Amino acid sequence: MKLQSFYSVIGTDKIEESKAFYLTHFSFEITFDSDWYVSLRTQDAKFQLALLDYRHPSVPAGYRQAAQGVILNFEVEDVDAAYQRLIKEAGLPVALDIRTEDWGQRHFLTVDPNGILIDLITITPPSAEFLEQYTEAGKAELLG
Repeated sequence: MKLQSFYSVIGTDKIEESKAFYLTHFSFEITFDSDWYVSLRTQDAKFQLALLDYRHPSVPAGYRQAAQGVILNFEVEDVDAAYQRLIKEAGLPVALDIRTEDWGQRHFLTVDPNGILIDLITITPPSAEFLEQYTEAGKAELLG
């Protein structure tokens, strides 16, 4: 099977609030907009995200619940600039304050209107201990 696309769909009853959040803070644009489903993508069309009212009949009855236990990772060029813009200026909540991790990330976590964690990350050199845990392909990607 060859994938043509892959994107996350957040089950929510806060379609409008969530749409405004991702448009305002993460520069998504709308490609489809209804009262029960919104499709978003970045301007370069590389990344997509959708919002689905989990009560819609297209969701099987036994699965109609809001998304939970989800973390969306957004790798960005400059996480410190993102922190300044999103936390200091826009006042988004801090779930985990900005810090550098030994496994090779500088990051912080905020929360969307649904309680979904959003981890904003800039890749940093990992410690020697964590570098050993990467596969050869992973090391090649990490080290360029």
